Parts: sequence; structure tokens; C-alpha cells
Amino acid sequence: MAKLTVIIPFYQKEPGILRRALTSVFSQSFKDFNVIVVDDESPYPADGDIIGFPDEQRARLHIVRQENAGPGGARNTGLDHVPPETDLVAFLDSDDSWTPDHLENAVGAMSQFDANCYFASITGSDAFYYHFGVADLEKTEAVVRLSDDPLLLEIPGLTQVMLKNWSFLHLSAMVIGRPLIERVRFDAALRLAAEDVLFFCDCVLAARRVVLSAAAGAVRGEGLNIFHGVDNDSPQFLRQQFNTWVALDRLEQRFAERPTEIASLRSYKQTARRQALWSQARRVRHRKLPQFDILARWAVRDSRLFTSVFALAVGKFSR
Repeated sequence: MAKLTVIIPFYQKEPGILRRALTSVFSQSFKDFNVIVVDDESPYPADGDIIGFPDEQRARLHIVRQENAGPGGARNTGLDHVPPETDLVAFLDSDDSWTPDHLENAVGAMSQFDANCYFASITGSDAFYYHFGVADLEKTEAVVRLSDDPLLLEIPGLTQVMLKNWSFLHLSAMVIGRPLIERVRFDAALRLAAEDVLFFCDCVLAARRVVLSAAAGAVRGEGLNIFHGVDNDSPQFLRQQFNTWVALDRLEQRFAERPTEIASLRSYKQTARRQALWSQARRVRHRKLPQFDILARWAVRDSRLFTSVFALAVGKFSR
């Protein structure tokens, strides 16, 4: 049985995207892996992109088909299908690709430093300017250098750092080991936002040790992206902000005894409230009714939403 399982959630509308991802997987210098592709009721089926791969590679590839459950639900299905003998799981979004030594670097670092959670850096086009590499953390944070070549870091206060800005973390550059494979799952209900951040935090909290690599493990692609496909005027924007608030609220409960993390989370929650309310104000200006159903669900869980409405109104009239 393979030492490592690759999990790829798949939902795309164009041919060739999964093929590019799989080509980068089968080009890895580390070879002891199998692949699970979860076809999340994709408009373009996964089968179309595996035609032409050699039989030896296709034998290591298993496609699981399911009714659409969103990216978190698809990844959970992949985790549920990981063979019990597998030691490690690496995630790859179907529109991303890996650098040739990503898995070899991950397995080596995790073995050398007895870690069961690993993040590499990710690169991408100018469209993903908000990402930054692990090496940049040395400029602003207290880090421990574990290795110079490749540059591997450990951050004692990692949760504080990642909750200030988690743009150096990405699922396509993440590898986890047992018992995280068995214990941690995505919140599948958060289909439009923040299910990855919640998963990152849960893994970091449960991990024996987390190693960060400055080497680029993944290259960000430009296929169908649910989060960035929702603009401020989309009807889904309010639901996206509500999902973000829900994830942050759950994290606040996890970090109840950590004031620094709580401060970051409450700031993000207030930002989600403001963005949500501005989106509804724009709807009114365009002579559309506010989305009362989602607002009501939010208000039931968050009394501060009303305070934010009042503050927004006061600010508008004062100007």
C-alpha cells in the first residue's frame, strides 16, 4: 500500500484542468503514492481528463463520484476513502499544480522533524498577489530555523501568526499525517468561504509538530474558484460573508483562553459584518430588496449585527 495519498476535489467546467494537475502529480520525484479524485458532480466529468495517461499511472488513480457537496465535502469524502495503511495525505486543488519535489520535500521534512503537519509555499500569477511565501515570515515573526537548505521553519506561536494573516497557507501546499487524517474534517456547510482556514487551525491545534517550508511546493492555477468567483454585488456575497463569520465564531470558541487570537478573530468578524451590510445597502440603492432570510439567520446568532447596522447608519448620516 502506498505511503501517501493525494486528494483532489474536482469541480470544473473546462477540459484539461485536471489533466494539468495530475501531470504534476505523476511527475513527482517521490513515487510512493496513490491518488483519489473526488468528482463533486462536476459539469465536466473527471473521466475526460484521465484519458491518455499510461496504465501504470491510471492504476494508482481512483475516482470517487458523489452528489455536489462543495469543496469541503469533497475533501472529506477523499479523507474517508484513504486506505488505513496510508501514513500521509497531500491535498491538491484541481486547478493547481505541484513543483516536482513537493512530496519528496514534505516527506523528508516531516520524517526528519517528527511532524504530522506540513505547509510549503505557493506561487501564482499577479491575480493572487495576496499570497506570500514562508520565507517572508522571518522578516516579521519570531521563527525557529530547522534547516537552511531547504529553508524549514517552526513558529512557536503559529496560531497567533496565522490568524493575523493566513495568506502564506494554502491547501495545495499542505500535507498531514495520522492522527490528523483520522480526526480532522472540513466543515462542509461552509461552501463559499473559510472552510480552509477552519481546517488549518484545527490541524495546527491537533498536530504534534508543524513544519513550514520556504520552497515553493505548489503553483496556483486559474480554474473555477468558488471564493473568488463571488463579487461584492453577487447575491452569494452575503452568504459568503455569513459563512466567514460562522467560521470565525467557531474559531473564537476554540481559542477561548487565548486573548491574542481572540482579538484577531473579533476584528475579522467585524469586517465581515461591515462588508455584509454595505452589500445590502448597495442592493437598496439599486432598488433591490435586502436578503432578509440570511440577515435574519445571522442576527439570531449575532446580536452585534444590529449594533453594526446602527453604526453604519450613524456614520453615513454624519458624513
